[in-house]
Amino acid sequence: MRIAFLTAPEGVEQVELTEPWKAVKDAGHEPVLVSTKSGQIQAFDHLDKADTFPVDAVVDEASPDSFGALVLPGGVANPDFLRMDEKAVAFVGAFFEQGRPVAAICHAPWTLVEADVVRGRVLTSWPSLRTDIRNAGGIWVDEQVKVCDHGPNKLITSRKPDDLKAFCETFLDVLA
Repeated sequence: MRIAFLTAPEGVEQVELTEPWKAVKDAGHEPVLVSTKSGQIQAFDHLDKADTFPVDAVVDEASPDSFGALVLPGGVANPDFLRMDEKAVAFVGAFFEQGRPVAAICHAPWTLVEADVVRGRVLTSWPSLRTDIRNAGGIWVDEQVKVCDHGPNKLITSRKPDDLKAFCETFLDVLA
C-alpha cells in the first residue's frame, strides 16, 4: 500500500517522520513524502535543524486516490505551515471523505482542526492543542495512542515522540 506522509517544507519533527516511515517500510508498504513544495524538506530536532529529505510528490499534484492512508508527523511549525496551505488542507480532508485511515502525532492535529474533520471525533495530541481540538468539536483525551472510528475513517493519534512505538504499532494494526 502507498502511504502519504504530508509535511511542510520545514518544521517537521524528524523522529515523528523517520520512525513511522521506517515502520511503514518494514511492514512492506511504500511511504511517499508529499509536501507543499518540490525539492527537499528540512526536518528539526525540536528547535534545531536536523536532516533534509527529498520530496516525492507535491501536494497540488498528488491525488489522495493514489494512497491507502495518510500520516501527519508533528513538530510545532510543520502543521502550522500546512494549515495555512489550502491544497494541503484539502488533501487531508479528502482522506476523511474517502474513508481512508489517517494517523497524526503531536502537533499534527492542528491540520485536522483546519480541515474541519475533528468534530465528534476522540483524539489525543500534544497537550497544548487540547483547547483547539475542543473548540473544533473534538473530544481530547490524554492517552498514549487513541484510535477513533466514530466517523468516516479510522483516526489514529498520539501525543509526543515518546509515544512513537505505540503509534507505529497501532497504525500498522489498523492497516492490516
